[in-house]
Amino acid sequence: MEGIVLIFDFDKTIIDCDSDEWVVGGLGGAALLEELLPTLPLNTLMVRMMSYLHSQGKTIQDISDCLKTVPIDPQIISAIKTAYVLGCELRIVSDANTFFIETILSHHGLLECFSEINTNPSFIDDDGKLRILPFHDFHSSSHGCTLCPPNMCKGLIVERIKESILQEGKRRIVYLGDGKGDYCPSLKLVEGDFVMPRKNYPAWELITSNPLMIKAEVCEWGDAEEMEEVLLKLINMVLLSAQEERNFQAMPRLPHEAFQQVLRVPH
Repeated sequence: MEGIVLIFDFDKTIIDCDSDEWVVGGLGGAALLEELLPTLPLNTLMVRMMSYLHSQGKTIQDISDCLKTVPIDPQIISAIKTAYVLGCELRIVSDANTFFIETILSHHGLLECFSEINTNPSFIDDDGKLRILPFHDFHSSSHGCTLCPPNMCKGLIVERIKESILQEGKRRIVYLGDGKGDYCPSLKLVEGDFVMPRKNYPAWELITSNPLMIKAEVCEWGDAEEMEEVLLKLINMVLLSAQEERNFQAMPRLPHEAFQQVLRVPH
């Protein structure tokens, strides 16, 4: 069965900010974040920042309340809900964490639209502190990708998604992202797929600097209005193409003798 799998990055793609910076800045940790940012990988840094916020008396409720103020454009919400209603399968591949993403999506009534969220796992420990773990446990072994941060290779995740959907029939992938980490999964897409990088962001710069590396069709976007417009056009185009193919396959076939009669040219 023909189908569309939409894979979204989260920060600066679905939401119009970085959720890590939003929470840490909103709860009084911006100065420490800026100080430590050059010295630690982001995932390790966020583990440190959650410990710091907890030591300052910030609660899970404080974090949740802060997350509910994250800006998300109404047209992004509309695009996601429309794609879901049209029968697309929606997934997330993000270097944020489960608590941040699920809290924001639930607040905006979007969580049920997504069949899968691939991100750094998180949980609330017995002391009430948010603990964030790496998606790929780089402490035990490396994922081996030089393009991606040690805690997450989005390309490996997309390869796994591709393998799973192949078993379900013909499926086409649309990948939306903005950051440097979204370049690796873009390289995993094939002809017939689409990649939607956000204009003037790192993924777009990497893709446009060497376009021959990308096999998928590149459809750029700049803001929420343009994302909705481009995404829905792609979905409609793929669905229309699939319907036309089904109609063609359903056409009655003339027997071979009939073709000979129709195609006979008098001498």
